[in-house]
Amino acid sequence: MVHNSNDRNGGESPPASLHQRILGDIEAHIFSGEWPPGYRIPFEHELTEQYGCSRMTVNKALTQLAKGGLIERKRRSGSFVAQPQSQAAVLEIHDIREEVQQLGLPYRYELLKMRKRKASASDRKRLDIDTDTLLLELSCRHFAGPRPFCLEERIINLGAVPEADGEDFRQVAPGPWLLDRVPWSNAEHSIRAVAADQETAGALAISEGSPCLVVERRTWNAGQPITHVRLTYSGDNHALIARFTPAQG
Repeated sequence: MVHNSNDRNGGESPPASLHQRILGDIEAHIFSGEWPPGYRIPFEHELTEQYGCSRMTVNKALTQLAKGGLIERKRRSGSFVAQPQSQAAVLEIHDIREEVQQLGLPYRYELLKMRKRKASASDRKRLDIDTDTLLLELSCRHFAGPRPFCLEERIINLGAVPEADGEDFRQVAPGPWLLDRVPWSNAEHSIRAVAADQETAGALAISEGSPCLVVERRTWNAGQPITHVRLTYSGDNHALIARFTPAQG
C-alpha cells in the first residue's frame, strides 16, 4: 500500500487520449466492484464500436491491463477480470515514516494524546474484545515537511501487549513499535472516503468538510486481537494505490 502526494501546478489537465480513456473506464469498473473477478470484459470488436476507435487502440489498453495483473486474456475466450490472490496481496502494513521518506520529504512525528482506559461498547465492535479489557488509546500526527501528512488514532489491547503500558510513545510511533515487538498473523483493512469533522480538520490543517481518505486496520496474533488503528489522510493530495496479481491455478 502506498500513499502518494501529487504535485499540482494549478493548470487544467490535457484531455485524455482514447487509450487512456478506455484504460480508465475499465479500471473504474473493476475497482468499483461492478466487474467482479471472473467477469468477461467486452470483446475487442465491441470496445472498438463503443469508443469509435481502431482495434489496435483497444488491444493496447487491454495489453496494459493484463501486464498490470488486472485482467487475464484467454485466446478465443476473451478477457476476464483477474482473481486476486488474497487481501494480503493487495494491502500491506507499511511504516508511515517510510511513506513520507519515499516522497523525498522530512518526516516528523507528534504524540497528541495517550491514556489507559477500559474498553467501551464501541471498542468491542472495533477490536472484538470484552468491555472490561484494558486498552491504551493514542492519537498521533505524522508530518511530511511542515505539513500534517496523517492523523493516527489507535487502540492497543493491553491484555495482548502488556509492555505497551510502559512505553511513552513520544519518541517512537506506535505502528513501528508494534511491528518490531509483536508478531501478527491476520490483518483486516477498511478503506473509505469521509468529510473532515472539526477535530480532524484542525489536526490535518485543512478546512472542515474537506474530503479525506480513511484507512482502518485491525490486526490479530493467533486469534487474539492486537490493535485497531484509524489513519486519516487529506484527500486532495493523496491517492491509494493497490496492486494485485491473478490467482495461480
